[in-house]
This record gives sequence, C-alpha cells and structure tokens, in this order.
Amino acid sequence: MRIILASASPRRSDLLTQMGLKFEVIPSDQEEKVVDDLPTHRLVVELALKKVESVAKRVQGCALIIGADTIVVKGDKVLGKPKDEDEAFRMLMELQGQVHEVITGLAVMEVPARKCVTAYEKTVVEMASLTRQEVEGYIRTGEPMDKAGAYGIQGLGGILIKRIEGCYYNVVGLPIHRLWMILKEFGVEVFTGQAV
Repeated sequence: MRIILASASPRRSDLLTQMGLKFEVIPSDQEEKVVDDLPTHRLVVELALKKVESVAKRVQGCALIIGADTIVVKGDKVLGKPKDEDEAFRMLMELQGQVHEVITGLAVMEVPARKCVTAYEKTVVEMASLTRQEVEGYIRTGEPMDKAGAYGIQGLGGILIKRIEGCYYNVVGLPIHRLWMILKEFGVEVFTGQAV
C-alpha cells in the first residue's frame, strides 16, 4: 500500500524517514485557517483532517494518507507561523521566560475505503528568558519564519528551550510514537514500511 504524507514540511518528511517508512509526498492545498471557537486539540485534528481529505481527492487506488498540523498555544492564544519578522519578534517576546504548549493533530486515512483515525499530542515547553538582542539575533538567522511559535526546537532554536514535558518529536511537528500506534491499527509494519 502506498503511504502518502500530505505535507511539504521537510521536518515531517525527515521524521517519517527516521521511522523507516517508504512514502511519497503530496502536499495538501488546504489553507491552514484557525477557527477560534474550537478547543485547541479539536482545532489541530480538524486541520490535519482537512489536509488528508484534500489529498484523498487527488489519489487513485489504495493508499494511506498521513496529515498533521501543529500549533503553539500560550494561555488562550494560538500562535501559528509568523507572517513577517515583526510578528516573529512579538511571538518570541511573548514566549520567552514562559511556559507554553505545542499541540499536533494527526489524521490517517485509508483510501478508497475512507477509514480514518485521528489523534493529538500535547507537549509542555518552557522557553528560557531572552533579551531583545537575543530574539533579534535569532530572527536574523531566518529559522523562525516557517515555524509555529516562531522557533524550531530541532535547529538553533533548541538552545532557547529550557525544558519540555512530553514528546520532543511533537514539538518538531510529528509525534512519531502516536503515529506509530495509529499506523499499527491499519496493519502497517513500521520497521519494514509495508502493510501486513
């Protein structure tokens, strides 16, 4: 069975490769739109599901489609990917010295049967206290610009993180243990990347 990642994220591709899966990438054309009236864990699952459904319409034959969406939540505020450097600066100044949550929604759909399993993972992250100059220096690296919350724990942004509680890979953008549990429900043997 084909395994398809409904995301252009190089980080998610790297993590699927790390899991030993053979897969192809068909990015979703679904716009990531935050709906304010949904609880955050339902929001990310809904966004992941929309990505999977968007790709499912374009796939012929049997396939397993994996979708994911990650958000950063500080208090009752959802922080997505910054639109520009000013927004990245505001996000990082809001997160520095504070605790926040990273939540990833997962959706895995088998087509053409359209059997779907969804889940989410939550990780608590504490960012170190940072000076204005440190935040500006980090933004100049360009790393914050395509990441929820304006930092990448797997890159230079890792030095900004004081501690985490929960799944590290969730903060990168794909909770691989949770995904493994879902793939087993579809009969995928992760260590060979094949359906059994």
